[in-house]
Amino acid sequence: MLIIRKEAEQDIKQSFDWYEAHCVNLGSSFLVEVEKVFENIEAHPQLYTSITPPIRRALCKRFPYAVYFIEQNAEIVVLAVLHQRRRPSTWRNQIET
Repeated sequence: MLIIRKEAEQDIKQSFDWYEAHCVNLGSSFLVEVEKVFENIEAHPQLYTSITPPIRRALCKRFPYAVYFIEQNAEIVVLAVLHQRRRPSTWRNQIET
């Protein structure tokens, strides 16, 4: 089961809004891409790079975003969905809160 933290939902909404402001329907394309990543994570979480155990990272293909997640028991918790150019301290602080 995939659980998306409130902070990750906010990340997605902010990115969606930014893309929509720059090009109509680009935000929708971003959401489709993130959903594909979520489906792949749910199907095969162990395939993704462990960056700081227990945190793993899955990269989007079309957009420069990474999905950070952990496995807890039978659940996968999405911690953040962030642009890859953000400083590591930014996403680490968000994940650790």
